[in-house]
Amino acid sequence: MSILPHAQNTTVSGGINTAAARDVVYNISISASVPAAGLRRRFNVTSRRAVFDSQSRSKAKKDPKAPMVKRALSAYMFFSQDWCERIKAENPDASFGEVGKLLGTKWKELDEEEKKPYIDQAARDKTRAEEEKAAYDKADKKSAASGNDEEEGQAE
Repeated sequence: MSILPHAQNTTVSGGINTAAARDVVYNISISASVPAAGLRRRFNVTSRRAVFDSQSRSKAKKDPKAPMVKRALSAYMFFSQDWCERIKAENPDASFGEVGKLLGTKWKELDEEEKKPYIDQAARDKTRAEEEKAAYDKADKKSAASGNDEEEGQAE
């Protein structure tokens, strides 16, 4: 029986089984393909091909103690939040992509004086995000240091 589901056991003149011959050629080609580092070979039954995928399918675990620190927003994002409803009111039939294009053109039309409030708001948000991250890193280092001290005390 052939390992390929679509192969039929037929013989040609000379008594050679064509399905078996195809299996041999296929097995040789599969064994010749070597996966790159960090990948493993897996056989995809529907396409009848060897597929290479990463060995680790799970995502990296998040720190359960990590606070919900939000990244700082850019000046353009603050502008978009401010102007999105106005653009939608002016263009009620505009799609999501069209609204984004209109916001982008409006942002490009603004001069530095008009952009200044959004730039200042982005700078304040950046300092907020940096302070939150620094506080988290400091707390993380303290907990790691206290955890190491406890382990050393138990070992003695």
